[in-house]
Amino acid sequence: MIYEEFEQYKLEMDKNNPFCNHYILENGEDFYIEPVFYTQLKGFKERHTEQDYKRIINHMIEIVKKNKKVVFVGNFEFPQTEVEGYIFLEVTDVTDPLQIFVEDKSRGSDYGD
Repeated sequence: MIYEEFEQYKLEMDKNNPFCNHYILENGEDFYIEPVFYTQLKGFKERHTEQDYKRIINHMIEIVKKNKKVVFVGNFEFPQTEVEGYIFLEVTDVTDPLQIFVEDKSRGSDYGD
């Protein structure tokens, strides 16, 4: 799958994790993006300004440069990507420090009342 936000980075196939995009920065840092994480990321794009979305993407790259090996996961308790020596981060680990939030307005059903 092509993720346009990251197409300037080298995309490398990982036969052990074929469903996740694996990117490598020019200095050798690398990161994986799981499909669920990307779906959540696109949700932020739909609900926030282009400027906020760019801040999120830039922060992701800053995190990768700092930590060297990162997996952006949909759920860190049940990651799809199997690698060792990486840190696992969910979308809120990226967005919360930037104070960019998605308000959860869902509520339980009224049918039981």
